[in-house]
This record gives sequence, structure tokens and C-alpha cells, in this order.
Amino acid sequence: MNKDKVLIVIAGPTAIGKTALAIKIAQHFNTEIVSADSRQFFKEMSIGTAKPTHEELQAAKHHFINSHSIKEQVSVGSYEKEALELLNQLFKNHDILVMVGGSGLYINAVLNGFDELPPVNEEVRAHLNDQLINKGISALQSELQEIDPTYYAEVDIHNPQRIIRALEVYHATGKPFSSFRTGLKKERPFKSIIIGLDTPREELYARINKRVDLMIAQGLVEEVKALQDDKHLNSLNTVGYSEIFDYLDGRITLPKAIDAIKQNTRRFAKRQLTWFRKTENIHWFKPEEEKEVISFIEKEITSPSHV
Repeated sequence: MNKDKVLIVIAGPTAIGKTALAIKIAQHFNTEIVSADSRQFFKEMSIGTAKPTHEELQAAKHHFINSHSIKEQVSVGSYEKEALELLNQLFKNHDILVMVGGSGLYINAVLNGFDELPPVNEEVRAHLNDQLINKGISALQSELQEIDPTYYAEVDIHNPQRIIRALEVYHATGKPFSSFRTGLKKERPFKSIIIGLDTPREELYARINKRVDLMIAQGLVEEVKALQDDKHLNSLNTVGYSEIFDYLDGRITLPKAIDAIKQNTRRFAKRQLTWFRKTENIHWFKPEEEKEVISFIEKEITSPSHV
């Protein structure tokens, strides 16, 4: 593998149309897609994670979709290692590959490396997990907001695993988690072209609302019901699943659960955009600008810096 190899990254908030664009680009360059969506790895979660459809998976070869079970732990560090090994293999047959996803931390790990974090103190982890059970996630969210407002503004605050990890690091080192993500970038044996998708806020929110309604119509409640025995798993502690578990446990009505999914997904999209706006060398387009994106990528590939 050498610097003639190019990784095209399609990033942006949930529901904006990343999959459709990634498939068009993969078909144009006759190549394959590597997913960087930390929820689509899990084979048991399909409707609530808006996985590519069977037709979309047929239209271009995808990797890291249905690659793991919810019972397996997938960390940013393990994804970085697995994804780089996969890219190494795929670049043997392709000069260009496409990576697509909304998980900024995972994309960044592949492009720039993930800082080594201090070892975990099991007592601290146990204490934080007890707090989660006894006081709920809001207590942990408040602590994170106080000690690390930078990371709080970017992280999916409905994901207890991410919050607990950040608090563990703080309690172990006295330093905020965000301070560990400013390390030196690792050299990668490929060029990257990062495309960010954005659209007016009202349009994005309309897309999100429509997608949630579609998930319900496709059978999200049934999907979540089948996973009830595993609801303690971190992978299921996520938007679209937590709210339906609350409904199934009789805590809220179904219309309230659906509204909560829409609201929490909108908040999540806002955080994704906050993250990607800070990404260096990202080139922004609207989701419908397929031709412009492809034309831009072709120019970038043939520009002197890429030759």
C-alpha cells in the first residue's frame, strides 16, 4: 500500500443520506464500502440503526455491517485495528475505497489514530456503574458536563458506556477525556478525502422524523421486544432502543416513546455536526449534490498533492 491509495470518507449526521451517496461513489469508482457506524456493526440491531437495505447491500459491497454480535464489545481502539487491517487487504485490489458513517470518533481513529488511554481502575468503573443504576444517567451527564464540557458537547450523552469511559479517565488521571484526543496524528499509508454532508436544520429534522416513523412502520417495536433479555447490554443502551424498552416496561406510552426517539435523534444529529465541523480538511456538500461530489473527488485525486 502506498500514497497512491485514496480513502474517500462520507461523514455527516444521522438520516442525511450518507448511505445513498456512498453507494453512488462506490459504483462510480467500482469499489467497496467500509462502514464507520458504531451501531450498524451489530447483527441483532437493524431497523433501529437504519442499516442499508438488502438492495443497497447488493448495490455495493459493504464491510462492518452485521459484523459483530451485541454481546461482543467493540471499542474505538479495536475498530481502528480491524478497520486498518481490512483497508490493507482491500487496497490490494482497489486504489480507491469509501468509508461512510456518522461516528466521528471511529472515523478519526482510522484517519489519525486513537490516543492510548490510561488503564481502567475497576473500582472506579464499578462505582460509576452503581451510580448509573441508582441515580440514572442524568447524574453522570451532569458530572461530565462539569468536568469536561468539550467532550460533553460532542459525545452521544445517551450512551452510558461513552460517558462512563470519559469519567473513568478523569478519575484515573485528573485530566479531562478530551485532553487525550489531541495527540500526534499517526501516519497512514493512504490519502484521505473527507466529504461532509449538511442541509438546513428544518430539512434534517424532517428527514429524522420521517425516518423514525418508517422504523415504527417496519417493526421497530417487535425488533426491540425480541432483545428484551439483553437490554442491560451497552450496545442496546442507545437511541431508538432505550425509548422502546421504556414503553415495553410500561413507563411511557408508545406515542411518547416515538416522540422521545425523534427528539433524542435530533439532539444526536446536532452533536454529530458539532464534531464534524471541527474536523480538519472536511469539504461540505448538500446530500443531493452527487455529481458535484464525484467531480470534486476526481479533481482531488488527480491534483498534484494526490499524485
